[in-house]
Amino acid sequence: MRSDRRQFVPPTEVAKQTKVQTYFCLAGLQKIAGKARQFFETNGNEKAFCALVLLLAWAPTSVAQEQGVPLWEVGGGATVLRVPDYRGSEEVRTYVFPIPWFVYRGEIFRADRDGVRARLFDSERVDLRIGIGGSVPVDSDRNQARQGMQDLRPLFEVGPVANVHLWRTDDRRAALDLRLPARAAFTVRSGVRHVGYVFAPQLNLDLRWPSATAPDRWNLGLLVEVPFSDRRLNGYFYDVSAAEATATRPEYRSRSGYGGWQTLAALSHRRDRWWFGAFIKYDNVSGAVFADSPLVTQRRQVSGGIAVSYVFARSSTLVPPREY
Repeated sequence: MRSDRRQFVPPTEVAKQTKVQTYFCLAGLQKIAGKARQFFETNGNEKAFCALVLLLAWAPTSVAQEQGVPLWEVGGGATVLRVPDYRGSEEVRTYVFPIPWFVYRGEIFRADRDGVRARLFDSERVDLRIGIGGSVPVDSDRNQARQGMQDLRPLFEVGPVANVHLWRTDDRRAALDLRLPARAAFTVRSGVRHVGYVFAPQLNLDLRWPSATAPDRWNLGLLVEVPFSDRRLNGYFYDVSAAEATATRPEYRSRSGYGGWQTLAALSHRRDRWWFGAFIKYDNVSGAVFADSPLVTQRRQVSGGIAVSYVFARSSTLVPPREY
C-alpha cells in the first residue's frame, strides 16, 4: 500500500544530496532572477524589480518545525511598499507587486528570506551568507530636487555577510547577532555597471514565540544599521555636476564615509502554508558625509511595507530544523 507520509531523511543522507541539489537550485535561481529582471524591464517596471529586491532584503526567515521541515519550498504572494526615491529624498512612492517565495534547507547551503548562506566551517559563533540590497530608479522629472538631472537607474547590491552570534538563550527564543555585510553596487538598466561599495554593520535582535521551532510561531526582528559607502556610490546619488547646477542647486561632489543610521522592526507569522509580514523603518542621514548635498531634502524618514505569501509546492523530503 502506498503511503502519503513524507519521508524523513537523516542529516548524513541530506549532506550527500546537497552538493548536487544545491548546484541546480542556485543555477535555477540565477535563471529565474535574470528572467524576472528582463520581464520587469521589458514592461517598464524597473521600480517594481528594485522594490522587490528591497523587500527580500528585509523579510525575515521562514519558520522551522519540530518534527522536521521540507528540504525546499516554492510559493508566491504580494506586497505593498511605501519608500522614498532615495535616502534623504522627500519624494515618497507606493509600490504594489507580486513577490516570490523560495526556501532551500541543505546541510551546507541554505536559501530563504534571510539570504543565501553557506556553512563553510564548523562554528557555533559565525556563519557566512550572501546579502542583497537595492534601490528604486528615479525619474528626475518627478523629483523636484533632481529636475533637469539624469535619471537614477535601478541599483542592485550583492556581497558576503559575516554573521557573528553574540548571545542566544538556551531555547533559541531570543538571539543577538552582529552582521557585517560588504556589498558591491551595480546599475541594472541597459547593461550592468559597477558603481561602488557599501559596508553596513548591523546589530540584530530576533525574538520568537511561543518557541523557536513552533510551526505557527511569531518572529520579531529589531535591527540597527550604520552604513559606510565609497565616494563613487555616494556620488551616484548626491553629486551635482557643473552642468546640472542651478541657482538653487549648487555644484556638489560627494566623499566617502559615514552614511547616517537606520533602524528597522519586522514582524512575521507563519500559518501552515501562509506567511504574513510587515516592517517599519526609520532612517536618519543627519551627520552623513553627503548630508549637505542639495539633493538631500529630508534628513529623517519613515518607510514601511506589508506582504503575504502562500507556499504552493514543497519537497516530500523532511530535514531537521537548522538554526544557522
